Amino acid sequence: MFFNPDLALGEDYMNGDVIVESGSIYDFVDLCLSNLGWSYGHWIQRAHGLIRRTTRRLAQYNPAPIARRNVAHHYDLSDTLYDLFLCADRQYSCAYYKSMDDTLEEAQDQKKRHIAAKLLLRPGQRVLDIGSGWGGLALHLAQHPGVDVTGITLSTEQHQYANRRAEDDGLKDRVRFLLRDYRDESGRYERIVSVGMFEHVGIGHFREYFAKVRDSLTDDGVALIHTIGRSDGPGAANAWMQKYIFPGGYTPALSEITPVVERAGLHITDIEVLRLHYAETLAAWRQRFMAQRDKIADLYDDRFCRMWEFYLASCEAAFRHSGLVVFQIQLSKRIDAVPLTRDYISAWEQSHPLMDTMRVGTEASRRKACGVARHNSARESVTPHPHNNAPSTPVATGIDVVEEVSMETFPASDAPAWLSRRSGMRSNG
Repeated sequence: MFFNPDLALGEDYMNGDVIVESGSIYDFVDLCLSNLGWSYGHWIQRAHGLIRRTTRRLAQYNPAPIARRNVAHHYDLSDTLYDLFLCADRQYSCAYYKSMDDTLEEAQDQKKRHIAAKLLLRPGQRVLDIGSGWGGLALHLAQHPGVDVTGITLSTEQHQYANRRAEDDGLKDRVRFLLRDYRDESGRYERIVSVGMFEHVGIGHFREYFAKVRDSLTDDGVALIHTIGRSDGPGAANAWMQKYIFPGGYTPALSEITPVVERAGLHITDIEVLRLHYAETLAAWRQRFMAQRDKIADLYDDRFCRMWEFYLASCEAAFRHSGLVVFQIQLSKRIDAVPLTRDYISAWEQSHPLMDTMRVGTEASRRKACGVARHNSARESVTPHPHNNAPSTPVATGIDVVEEVSMETFPASDAPAWLSRRSGMRSNG
């Protein structure tokens, strides 16, 4: 513990050698990090940090075969596990809280809408979702009229689940999910989005990542990269997190991202820093995880539960005290690809109110896809899903949702003037 506390504390808690008698592991970690702040603590910790930073390119060496193995380590776990603590749409990234009173579901819906607003979606556009997860964002984008979406992932479980959801939502002709490394993508797209994937790229691969974004964008295209980042400058991955949760992962500083973007020949057209949004997201996940702990222990064991308790607790505390944030970085090839001011973001959100029909359709397709996944997966526990006994009710299909969303698009009289002046937009419908 003295010589390598970053690794030893988590391991000792996992193994039951550290017990918090008054309060929770979150209370303990929160106390420690609130006192440390952005510092690296004792000189021994600083020495370990220097060593990890010196060797980080090796630790983050993520060619396609290693990247697939790293993804499987975390994302190809039991379907039931993620069902027990994520929202119905299985959004496993930072939510967007407009109010501290927002539910997790509301905040995740607001996140998807916020991203759609920054993408400036229009009919006829093709969208690439790099690291599409369980498909929630891609399906949300595909519900906008005339938008065609391709999602790529390295997770076999997520790939199968997302395609089932697309079929269940009646959107398989407008969205498809491919088991593909981003480096192997050869298409061209008007819009590119990547949420919660850049953290898995590895610092030695930043150049090829942004080169691929550049080459995959049309000349008038827009990309949005949503990634965890650090406010305290370049560093190294936490030793415990690297070993047990996200092998090959790294949360970069903005100063490590922007030079590579510049060398790729892309314009940075907007940067938004989400500060405590992820802390609130993690708090919601942690509370749900603990409420379902007995079921998760039946799926795995007590050591697994303690590992995930430490993961969720330490990440939440780090977003509150240790300088972790989320960057949303908007990129383009052309300087005039987006409006002059950010007013279009709020205008889009106001014209696209969140609708309950979206959630109903999402929940129905998620239940159906999850049911098939549990039936087909030999690794799944017989633990019943909490929604299995829910009464059958009529639900809105994906087509119903599209029809409602289409009523919320900009009326011609309210369309931003820059849209009518753009000569580069073309329809691929």
